[in-house]
Amino acid sequence: MEHKQENGLIARFLEWRVRRIPDRQFIGMVAVVAGLAAGLAAVILKNAVHFIRMVIVDGLIASYQPYLFFLFPMIGIAIALLFIRYVVGKKVKHGIPNILYSIAQTEGKIDRHNIYSSVVTSALTVGFGGSVGLEGPTVSTGAAIGSNLGQLLRLNQKQISLLIACACAGAIASIFKAPIAAIVFAVEVIMIDLTMASIVPLLIASVSGALTSYLLLGSGYLYAFQLTETFLLHDIPFYIVLGIVAGLLSTYFTRFYIATNRLFKKINGTRNRLLIGGLLLGGLIFLIPAFYGEGYEAVNNCLRGDYSYIFDNSLFSKFQGNFSAILILLSAIVLLKVFATAITFGAGGVGGVFAPALFIGANLGVLFSFLARSFGFQLNTSNFALLAMAGMMAGVLHAPLTAIFMIAEITGGYSLFLPLMIVSTIAFITTRYSVPNSIYTYQLAERGQLLTHDKDRNMLRMLNVSDLIETNFQIIRPEMTLGELVKVIAKSERNVFPVTGPDGTYLGIIFLNDVREIIFEPEKYQTVFVKDLMFMPEERVSPDDSMEVVARIFQETAHYNLPVVRNGIYLGFVSRANVFSAYRKLLKEYSE
Repeated sequence: MEHKQENGLIARFLEWRVRRIPDRQFIGMVAVVAGLAAGLAAVILKNAVHFIRMVIVDGLIASYQPYLFFLFPMIGIAIALLFIRYVVGKKVKHGIPNILYSIAQTEGKIDRHNIYSSVVTSALTVGFGGSVGLEGPTVSTGAAIGSNLGQLLRLNQKQISLLIACACAGAIASIFKAPIAAIVFAVEVIMIDLTMASIVPLLIASVSGALTSYLLLGSGYLYAFQLTETFLLHDIPFYIVLGIVAGLLSTYFTRFYIATNRLFKKINGTRNRLLIGGLLLGGLIFLIPAFYGEGYEAVNNCLRGDYSYIFDNSLFSKFQGNFSAILILLSAIVLLKVFATAITFGAGGVGGVFAPALFIGANLGVLFSFLARSFGFQLNTSNFALLAMAGMMAGVLHAPLTAIFMIAEITGGYSLFLPLMIVSTIAFITTRYSVPNSIYTYQLAERGQLLTHDKDRNMLRMLNVSDLIETNFQIIRPEMTLGELVKVIAKSERNVFPVTGPDGTYLGIIFLNDVREIIFEPEKYQTVFVKDLMFMPEERVSPDDSMEVVARIFQETAHYNLPVVRNGIYLGFVSRANVFSAYRKLLKEYSE
């Protein structure tokens, strides 16, 4: 009863809204709500992780033994898995790939549980030490908010997709306090079209998310970077080399992550994956405590030019200050962080790859400047840590613009904009050469579902064969004579005639051009039959086929009409002109 009343209230509100508020203004108003809600979700998640970490690291581990580093990551992932199984009841998918899939395949509809499930499971994963970030879950939560808000307000697919992008921008703006980078992220990663109809809602949502973070978390930068040395012209060769190294490391990150992910999928049973992944992750964190959680403290140390943190709570603390020990540990951190991230996911943890990419980048910059100084070159460690962060983000995410604006905004390092552009661009080009898809999109690309990054395919996938079937064709029978066929032709406006059996079975077709000469030979009207004239074309489609298949057949053949057949039964034809008209109409709608 209450549900019916609620639906009635919504229906009355929507009727009033249609009469009083134009679509564009309404989307702007809803974008505020989506941005605020996504920003609030980011704040809640950040505080939840901080609280769990404070209890575990500052409480239990500090009071007892560092050996507990070995156990807690597996405990956190185990609790998250129990929550997914007994509370959520559905699989919690990885954030951004799930968003791209939803926009392309499910008309932007995302399960309601994603509004809270990613927050809880990622807080448990990261708070207990899982070596992943919070950005993916935060964006996933924002996307779920935008999608379900759009569904509640009965918006169309285009508007829901825009709301998803708005909520994603709000989430990124909140967690990083970077509203400009959040908009760039929505355009470059989520692949929303940047038109006047989308830019204003994105701006509104991004500002709303950032303001939420400023009000609840303060106005400080996420990473404490203090510029002590501006852009120096003679450092350009080092920027170029750093960009290449960051690109190669991004390639290694992506390929190693994919290989580890596939390896864990071969392990049967959730329990086995948890035990194997949890023990491996615990062992890594025990050896290198810097892998615990997101690693923001480590990144901030790198940005201050301080790499002493690599020895904190470590078995190698007695080697502090030793050149070889510093070199080996920094190299191990740069190369093994991706393994820690991959096995966190493999064990069942929930998180994102933003933070790991930034963590590796910061440590790469420190290692790069450390090695340069050993050869007599004096490089600013803080600056190169910052630049390497941008390079890793550009390479791993395949998002150079997001990397440039994100790093500049979250650190206040706008004075290094030109070096950021150099490193990010080179890193992206280097990675893209050997890894065509980002860490977010490789699975979708393998399954042929990466549609948000291919507008033509995306438009085609939004069209359904069943919606374009034309049935105004004169059906003929194989036993009909040529004379009877001539009478049918005289009444038809079409030049193709499907031949079917009594039960509708598709037997073939006759083209008017193929019988044009014989229809003027009356002496054959009673001796020639349709079965003598018809033929079975190789090309046919099913109403369940994708429009990509139809478009490819039209492109490869000279046909203007294709028969639509399901389980041998004739249903009608789909025409080249009708497909093109529907495609143009949809393209125009989404471009306005």
